[in-house]
Amino acid sequence: MSEYSIEKTKKYTLKLRELVMELPPCCGEFFRGIELTTGIMTRYGYAVDLRTFFTYLLGTNICDGLSSMKQIDYGVLEKVDSTCIECFLEYVSLYQQDDDSELIVNGERAKARKLSAIRALFKYLYKKERIKNNAPALVDTPKLHEKPIIRLEPDEMSRLLSTVENGDGLTEKQKIYHQSNAVRDTAIITLFLGTGMRISELVGIDIDDLNFMSNEVRITRKGGNEEMIVFGSEVRQALLQYMIYREGMIPAEGHEKALFLSMQKKRMSVRSVEVLVKKYAQIAAPLKKISPHKLRSTYGTMLYRETGDIYLVADVLGHKDVNTTRKHYAAMSEDKRRYAAEVFKLRSDDEKSDEDTGLSPAPEDE
Repeated sequence: MSEYSIEKTKKYTLKLRELVMELPPCCGEFFRGIELTTGIMTRYGYAVDLRTFFTYLLGTNICDGLSSMKQIDYGVLEKVDSTCIECFLEYVSLYQQDDDSELIVNGERAKARKLSAIRALFKYLYKKERIKNNAPALVDTPKLHEKPIIRLEPDEMSRLLSTVENGDGLTEKQKIYHQSNAVRDTAIITLFLGTGMRISELVGIDIDDLNFMSNEVRITRKGGNEEMIVFGSEVRQALLQYMIYREGMIPAEGHEKALFLSMQKKRMSVRSVEVLVKKYAQIAAPLKKISPHKLRSTYGTMLYRETGDIYLVADVLGHKDVNTTRKHYAAMSEDKRRYAAEVFKLRSDDEKSDEDTGLSPAPEDE
């Protein structure tokens, strides 16, 4: 496991422990029980969503007489039915955490995630025979509507790389920082477009993870698995140029192994990379909201266009389920729709030619 992954695990393990101290005692048992089968980010996400659920539950008649989540026991959970869960999902559509906070809006995907956390808890407690009813299992998952897949076209990819390299279109203030970061930023954008890796995988790369002899880089996939992915000649060139620049930098203490460093000489964060990509993409493709994940979608689409091999794309992108990969091929369906729009003719070419010349078609022989 990389240094970045270790530090991330430590950070969220401590955050999870803090949340568990707020939650009902049954949650502590639940998180210990699923520790070997889930990643730390999954467990932390569950804890955040369960805190929202139990905060809501305290305000219902199910918890009459209770003043703290710590007082919620198995007997209280036995009273939770499917209607209660459905009311909670309706509540989180628009709610406030407290009187001073802003309104929080949750769409269908956020609701589905919260329902997933509640289901996991109740399923575990039901399996362990702590409760006799599994109410969340009776609640339908919110219908998820497919979002249009936004990606860059080849000309936009070329324009993006040129913008990163030359700084054309940046403000005068941005150009000052661009002069010192152009090589780094070019390597980052090229790595995204040339491998399709996730942003968390990119920021976690250490210098020792690069192997220029075999053109490979070791990354830590979502879930914690390490994997070697191969990069092409364009990525190799961009990385080599950055490595020359990187060798002259003096990293901050504790960040000596990190490949990509910020202006403060620390490992770049996910947020800083997101801002970096947005800055250049707004110039290269102003009508599209491009994020690191959209660059990943761009890579998946382009690879499929070139190979037509869905299983290859799934493997390279690190998808466990090939069905997850299919969303990267909306562009292929769009190409076919454009073809369908043109292949069917409402009028023959001869009829259109006659209309263009203002002549009536010759009468048919009787």
